[in-house]
Amino acid sequence: MGNLSDGIRRLFYKLGFFTVTLRAVGSFLKRWKVSARILVMQILFTFVQAMGIASLLALGIGAAVNVIGLPFLERISQQDLIYSLLIIIITRELGPLLTAFIVIARSATAIATEIAGMVINNEIEAYISVGVDPVEHLVVPRFLGVTVSLVLLNVYFSVFGLAGSYMIARIFNGLPADYYFSNLLQNLTIQDIFIATVKSIAFGMIISIGAVTEGLAVERARTEVPIAGLKAVSHAFAGCIIVDIILSAMYYMVLV
Repeated sequence: MGNLSDGIRRLFYKLGFFTVTLRAVGSFLKRWKVSARILVMQILFTFVQAMGIASLLALGIGAAVNVIGLPFLERISQQDLIYSLLIIIITRELGPLLTAFIVIARSATAIATEIAGMVINNEIEAYISVGVDPVEHLVVPRFLGVTVSLVLLNVYFSVFGLAGSYMIARIFNGLPADYYFSNLLQNLTIQDIFIATVKSIAFGMIISIGAVTEGLAVERARTEVPIAGLKAVSHAFAGCIIVDIILSAMYYMVLV
């Protein structure tokens, strides 16, 4: 019972901190040059440096969908359904979730431990003492950077995943590029793009807010820093999976 109440308390704390962060976004945009470097570095680390692992994962999944799915669909004379299957798996479902997992593994730990280290070294108090809002200067750039990076990484993942599937189709079936991509575009809908974008934005918010709040929650012991990183990762995984289930259910109930 105590664990449940503690979990509910942390959830409401994060929701409150999320509200404070959203309010600080306006102030950040007015004076964005002050913290622009933090925002750029966050996008560089979260998006640009994650492109390599995202490429490999996307190519592998795109190729696997084609290798596994196409022979089965051919046996039931429904091979054209492979394009819908690719859109569903890569763009709508796996793309947002797997890119979120990549960002959690790389950025959630980094942000949580960095913020925790600043708390331990009294840097947060130093910002406050000179009149600098730590939420505006430290939290908002990471919040925006992670969220924007997840959207960009999801688009990148989808492109490479669909390209990987085409490579297999080209090598083994000699499928022309114009036929393949025209069928993909015919099966890609605005609803697919919308739900994938919404998921990426939601996951970015969950990961960034969770990492920052776990980092700020440390007290004075340096042994708390790695614990904050572990908590940020575990809570982000759980939060993204739960939100993904909710958004997917809403998509099928409302948009389909």
